Amino acid sequence: MAERAAGPLSLPDDWPAHPDISLSLNRMGTFDWDLGRERLHLDASALEVFDLLPDEFDGRPRTLEARVPHSEGIRLDDVIKQALKDGSEGYGSYLRIRRRDGTMRWTHIQGRIVRDAEGQPCRVIGIVRDAARELVDSTARLELAAVRRVQTSVVEGTAAALAHARTVKDVIDVLNESDGLEHLGATSLVMGLLESGRIRLVAEGPDGSYVPGTRITRIDEGYPMSEVLRTLVPRFIESAEEFAASYPLLWPHISELAINAAAYLPLIAQARPIGALGLLYRDKNGFTAEDRNLLVTLSSSIAQSLQRAMLFEQDHDLAEGLQQAMLPRRIPAVSGAEIAVRYRSARLGQEIGGDWYDVIPLPGGRVGAVIGDVQGHDTHAAAVMGQLRIVLRAYAAEGHAPATVMARASVFLHELDTDRFATCTYVEADLSTGVVQLVRAGHVDPLIRDTDGSCRRLPVPGGMPLGLSAFFGWLDYPVETIELDPGQTLLLYTDGLVEQPGADLDDGMLLLAGLVRDGPHDLQLLADQLCGAVDEQGGEDDAAVLLLRRGGARSPRTGGRLQQHVGQGDPEVLSTTRHMIRAAVSAWGARQRADEIELAADELITNALVHTDNGAIVVVRVLPGAERRLRVEVEDRSSALPHRREAGESGVSGRGLLLVDQLADEWGVESRGSGKCVWCEFIVPERSPH
Repeated sequence: MAERAAGPLSLPDDWPAHPDISLSLNRMGTFDWDLGRERLHLDASALEVFDLLPDEFDGRPRTLEARVPHSEGIRLDDVIKQALKDGSEGYGSYLRIRRRDGTMRWTHIQGRIVRDAEGQPCRVIGIVRDAARELVDSTARLELAAVRRVQTSVVEGTAAALAHARTVKDVIDVLNESDGLEHLGATSLVMGLLESGRIRLVAEGPDGSYVPGTRITRIDEGYPMSEVLRTLVPRFIESAEEFAASYPLLWPHISELAINAAAYLPLIAQARPIGALGLLYRDKNGFTAEDRNLLVTLSSSIAQSLQRAMLFEQDHDLAEGLQQAMLPRRIPAVSGAEIAVRYRSARLGQEIGGDWYDVIPLPGGRVGAVIGDVQGHDTHAAAVMGQLRIVLRAYAAEGHAPATVMARASVFLHELDTDRFATCTYVEADLSTGVVQLVRAGHVDPLIRDTDGSCRRLPVPGGMPLGLSAFFGWLDYPVETIELDPGQTLLLYTDGLVEQPGADLDDGMLLLAGLVRDGPHDLQLLADQLCGAVDEQGGEDDAAVLLLRRGGARSPRTGGRLQQHVGQGDPEVLSTTRHMIRAAVSAWGARQRADEIELAADELITNALVHTDNGAIVVVRVLPGAERRLRVEVEDRSSALPHRREAGESGVSGRGLLLVDQLADEWGVESRGSGKCVWCEFIVPERSPH
C-alpha cells in the first residue's frame, strides 16, 4: 500500500464523521523543503491550499504557523521528527488548516524524505492537498484514498526521481523511464524549451513521430506548445477530432499515431515560462478535474527540475570552458623526454574543479613538471587553479629552487583572499643526467614505471598543502632527489585517478600501479587507457595525469652535464645544489668519490658567494678522453683571481682552496670575459655496464 510504504500516518482522535465540505476546493500542490537551509518552497497550488497569497509566504516554515493551529502543528512535528529519526522513507498526516476567514479545513500532507550518502535527511519533497471532500463518509473516504494513493505515488515517485536529475536529458529520461507516464495512461511525451522567443524541441515523442520543421518553432505559430506558452494556460485535447480542428498544421503529420487525446502544459518556474510539456494518449476518454489537477501539479515539479538542470548546464559549460582556458594549450617539446598529459572531467554533477598539469622549460636544458588540485569543484576552483598555475610557472622559470617555488606559491595562494587550498607535486628534471628533484605539498605520491614494465610507488616526504602551509607558517618543503634512468617513466596524477567510491586510497593506488604495469608501452596510449579505466570504474571526481619518460640509453662511458644557478642570499638553493651534485655524481658511477666532490664544490661555491656581489653558475660534467675525469666549474662575474694562502692558526678563512687542493686531482682558475671560472677535476673509475 502506498500509504504504508510512505511511512507513518497520523490520524487525529477527533476525526469527523461528516466534515463541512462547502469550502473544499479539491486542490493539490507540491512542496520542496531544504532541511539544511530551512527553506521551504510551495508552488502556487500549495499556497492556495494554505489560503496564502504569494507575497505572504517568505519561504520559512515558521511562517505557516499563522495557518496551522498550535495543537495541529505539534502533532505534525512529532510525525516528521519520528520519520526523520527512524529512517522512514516518508510520512503522511491529516491536519486542520485555519483559513483566512477563520474557518477550519481538513488538509493532507504527504512527504518523501531524501537522504544524503551518509543516510542523513537533507530534503523533503511531497504534496499538500485539500482533504475535506474525501471525508464525506467512510466509504467515500476509502474509495478516494485508493485513488489518491495512486496519484500521490505518481507525483511523489516522479518528484523524487527528478530531484536527482542534473541535466535536461536526465529530466527527460526520468519522465520516460519512470512509471508515471504508465499510471497516467500517457503513451509518450514531447517537450520544448523556450530560448530567445523560440521553442527548441528536446523530446520528440514516440519513435518515428518527428515532424519536419518543428525542431525549432516560434511562439506565434499554430502549434499546441506555442499556444500554451503564449497563454500560460494548460490545453487539454479530448478527442482526435478536436486535435485535428485545433491544430491543422500538426495533425496531418501525427494522425497515423492513433492519438485520441493530449495534454499540453506550460512549464513555469519562478513565475517565468521556460518550456512546454505535451503528453500524448492513445486510449483516453477525456480529462477529469482530478486528472487536470494532477498534471498541473506534476508540471510544476518538472519545471523546477528543468530550471535546475538548465542552470547547472550553463554553469557546467562556463566552468569547463574556464578550466580548459586555464590549462596549457600545448605541451612544449622537451629534448630527451617523452611526455603525455590528460585531463578527464567528472561524469556526474558539475564537478569541474581545480586539477591541472604543466610542463615548464627551464634554463640549462632542465624541465619542470607540475601536477596539482585546488580544493573544490566549481568555477571558483577553476579560476584559482589558473592563477596558481601561472604563478608557479613564473617562479620556476625565474630559476628558483623547487622548495622555494613551492613555498612562494603557498604564500601567493594564502594572500589571494580565498578559502581554498591546493595539493601539488613539483618536479625538476635534468634529463641529460637523470637527476630529478621532487617536492610534494600534500599531494599523492608519484609512481615510477621501470623499463621492464614493473611499477612502484615513490614515497616522497612532503609538506602541507599550498595555502595552509603559509597560514600556519610551516613553509619548509623537503626535496627528494632521485635518478631517473633512461627508459624509466615518472607518473604524476591527481587523486581522481585513484579515489573510487567505497574504496580505500591505498587500494586505488595498487589498482593504478597494476594498470600502469599492464598498460601499453606507448605513453599516449597509456594515458588514454588510465583515464578510460577511471570511467569504467565509476570515478566521480575529475582527474589529471602527466607521464614523463626519460629518453636515450645508458652508456658505460658517457656521463652528463649538470648546470645550476646559485643566487646570493639563498641558502636553500645552496643546499639543493649539493643534493643535485651528489645525485649526479652517483648516477655517473663515481659514488665512491661523491663526498670529496660535494665538499670541493661546496667550497668553490661558498667562495664565489662570499667574495663576489652576484651569484654563481655551477657546472658538473664528465670529460671525454682516455682517462675518465669529472670536472666541477664555478663561474662568477668577478675578475679578481683567487689564490691559495695559509690561514694561520687562528684564521677562519683561507682554507677553502687548500681543501680543494687536497681533495681534487687537479684544480685551476680561468678568466672568462667579465668574470672567471674556478674548476677542479677528479679521476673517477669507469662505469660498470650493469
